[in-house]
Amino acid sequence: MSTLRTGNNSPFGRKIRIAVSMLGLEREVAIAPASTVDPDDPIRQQNPLGKVPVLLLDDGSALYDSPVILEYIDHLAGGGRIIPKDPQARFAALRLEALADGIMDASILINYEARYRPVQNHEPKWLDLQAGKVTRALAVLEAAPPGIDTPPNVGQITLACALGYRDFRFPGSWRGDHPRLAAWLGDFAARVPAFAATTPPP
Repeated sequence: MSTLRTGNNSPFGRKIRIAVSMLGLEREVAIAPASTVDPDDPIRQQNPLGKVPVLLLDDGSALYDSPVILEYIDHLAGGGRIIPKDPQARFAALRLEALADGIMDASILINYEARYRPVQNHEPKWLDLQAGKVTRALAVLEAAPPGIDTPPNVGQITLACALGYRDFRFPGSWRGDHPRLAAWLGDFAARVPAFAATTPPP
């Protein structure tokens, strides 16, 4: 059995947990906690970058980061389940995944600025740079929300996790200006019970 090591609050780990549940792979992939701040956690040996998620395989090797792990999960499920085989659909899904990953990356950097630096040392230009990425990405997605496949593809899963992370860390920051995306997320949650099941703890 492979083991996914991640934190409960990681939107990148949430992507994998949703895919594992959605594809019925709970017997093939166990979930185990990991800490990126605990120097005694072996995460730095499992991934030299010290980031989650990491998927530990039966042969002792490790896969990282989330797009690679999702591709492996799709392979375990027989292929073509969450990463379409048709080239046009495949690259559309991967592009959406990259865009949603970018929203999460920028959001995490904003959160870290608040967590690790006192307010008087915040760098407004840096925060504006990251916030601009989120604003532009959400505007593009609001103008043309994606569909939801059966099962949802990697891009759709990642977008749900990106919006969920915004709700978690920045409540009230996006829904009012993006009603179509808010409705999209509600539809996704209704179709994918694993989304609610993987909600970060308060």
